[in-house]
Amino acid sequence: MTADTMNVPGNAPGNAPGNAPSPRSDTTPLMRVENLKMHFPIHAGIFRRQVGTIKAVDGITFDIKRGETLGLVGESGCGKSTAGRVMLRLYDATEGKILLDGVDIAPFKGERLRKMRPRMQMVFQDPHASLNPRMTVGSIIAEPLDEHGLLKGAEREERVEELLDAVGLNPAFANRYPHEFSGGQRQRIGIARAFALNPEFIVCDEPIAALDVSIQAQVVNLLEDLQARFGLTYLFISHDLSMVRHIADRVAVMYLGKIVELASRQDLYATPKHPYTQALLSAVPIPNPAVEATREHIVLKGDLPSPANPPAGCNFCTRCPIATDLCRVEDPEWREIEPGRHVACHYVE
Repeated sequence: MTADTMNVPGNAPGNAPGNAPSPRSDTTPLMRVENLKMHFPIHAGIFRRQVGTIKAVDGITFDIKRGETLGLVGESGCGKSTAGRVMLRLYDATEGKILLDGVDIAPFKGERLRKMRPRMQMVFQDPHASLNPRMTVGSIIAEPLDEHGLLKGAEREERVEELLDAVGLNPAFANRYPHEFSGGQRQRIGIARAFALNPEFIVCDEPIAALDVSIQAQVVNLLEDLQARFGLTYLFISHDLSMVRHIADRVAVMYLGKIVELASRQDLYATPKHPYTQALLSAVPIPNPAVEATREHIVLKGDLPSPANPPAGCNFCTRCPIATDLCRVEDPEWREIEPGRHVACHYVE
């Protein structure tokens, strides 16, 4: 069996009996979240009483179509990674729905959740921290197979070799340890592990942030190649707006736990509507000195609010150049201003 047959339904471990995907509809997005919230309690004092709440994710709504890549961007600490982990049920959501193929998996527990796991996987940010240094590469990649009891013996070894080959590594490396590889090679190992169960949906949590610039393009090209070959759906989390522009079909912009704008890649980069999106894109350098010298850079003033104590109205009102009294008392509605384009701002038409 070659790498190109990895995702054949009859052979794929992720489609084993009892774990078959639900019937698909052409109109149903693969993943959708509705009013998703993830609040973390703050405890203090001798008796560890709750004294507050960190609103890491505070009521986000969006969907991801089958086969597309949705880029999720925003500054550090805005809740991007938390949103991805909640969608994969690594955290229990405080509130809201997580719809996978139209089925709300937010309430799933125990064995019911365990059976859903093969359909959703994650590529973690730090390849140094996400791989167990005491396990061989083969054992790391085969761990999902062992956990779900899908393949054993020669079939297991063959699967590991296929996965290594699919991510561009020599199958003979299966008996080596993570410390023997470079950062880019380790991230390829992490990708191979994420693909072991033939998932449909993969959260890529800043998969290139810890890599050298020379290696980043290789990893992104690998992700694109695997997506094209196996029809995968990605949530690509990053603060690198240039890379998101390269890989994403649509882009969602996040600020302090909320999505402020969602649009196609072309529309968002050509005509950003939300003031925060405009500020973000103005900071991305253009590789043309003549054009760069004439560009206006929007410098945000004011302090970034704490997610434990966000503003009463719009989260962005403390730094927004067009904020008014309305913005400071009323949270803007998340609305569709054009087909496929959503914005949360009182003054965007």
